[in-house]
Amino acid sequence: MEPGERQEAAVIREVKEEVGVTIRPVRKVWESISAGGTHTLHWWLADAEDHDLRPDRREVSDARWVTVQEIATLKPTFAGDRHFFGEIFQRA
Repeated sequence: MEPGERQEAAVIREVKEEVGVTIRPVRKVWESISAGGTHTLHWWLADAEDHDLRPDRREVSDARWVTVQEIATLKPTFAGDRHFFGEIFQRA
């Protein structure tokens, strides 16, 4: 987040910068500490206003839309991803 930036504004800006999609934040669903312990991560559900992914290759190596069911088959993922997404999408 930029100094003085609200989380909602940061998620809109970051998604637009990294994958070129305009989104509307719905609600914050999770907060965690980065694997290195140096950053607080804020996780948001959002609605996409468009679905044409335009990744900034300096920031993102791959981007694609997946269903909730497809998340369980993705490899590699971080250690807690499958549990995290399972929990979040059950509550969404």
